[in-house]
Amino acid sequence: MLAGATGGLGSLIAKYLLARGAVVRALVRQGNTKPEVAALRELGATVVEVNFNSVAGLTNICAGATCVVSALSGLRDVIVDTQKRLLDAAVAAGVPRFIPSDYSIDYTKLANGSNRNLDLRREFNQWLDYAPIGATSILNGMFTDLLTGQAPVVLFGLKRVMYYGNADQPLDFTTTANTAEFTAAAALDPSTPRYLRVAGEVATIRGVQKAASEATGQQFGLLRVGGLWVLGAMIKATKALMPANDDVFPPWQGMQYMHNMFTGLPKLQPLDNARYPEICWTPVREVLAIRK
Repeated sequence: MLAGATGGLGSLIAKYLLARGAVVRALVRQGNTKPEVAALRELGATVVEVNFNSVAGLTNICAGATCVVSALSGLRDVIVDTQKRLLDAAVAAGVPRFIPSDYSIDYTKLANGSNRNLDLRREFNQWLDYAPIGATSILNGMFTDLLTGQAPVVLFGLKRVMYYGNADQPLDFTTTANTAEFTAAAALDPSTPRYLRVAGEVATIRGVQKAASEATGQQFGLLRVGGLWVLGAMIKATKALMPANDDVFPPWQGMQYMHNMFTGLPKLQPLDNARYPEICWTPVREVLAIRK
């Protein structure tokens, strides 16, 4: 059973589950008429409209499922509250396994307050750890796809790779597609541990610079803005200037994520890439070449 199946990651998880012969029950909110719903049906998923506020209704829908996979995205009302109801329903229905919507750097190594969105995942996983159900979190570092524009690291116009702190700090990058494929494999694997960690490529900023140069055929340089304290000060200033809203990914949230990565604290280790050897991992260079 898959929640969040209409999102970019969720739809790919559905695709890879179906490719592996799984029966996919895709949960969508009542009245959802987005094109992604029709696309799920075309893929072969069974689309089920649900009221995510009803534990009783979710329990009925969970009946017979072997694993609940969450790819939900949002703030506290989704990551904590909705997932908690989904978890309660899975437990009540006797579902043996649950995969939460983590898909991130290793938030277990970070201090509270260093990343709002990851704090919410940590909070939900405290509930998950005490629930009588097998749980597995998928940690994949940063989605490599973000390097083509959303994450201000590879500055194509300036031909520079921007960073803070140490250019030799190893960083974890995994494409959305690789993350989805690995999640699908894990969902069908009853022997998964509490955490699985993968990285399509472990690269330093110097490695990203080399990948950008090779991908574009143009020489990229490095642009060090300053130490991590500079980025920390920018985060504080940006948060102070921006009013509180319901934006899941405000600019300062992305800055928090980059600060976390550049500290090296949430580096994924050990990596479980070899667990499903049929997966071919996409390197940073190949992703950047698409942007060329």
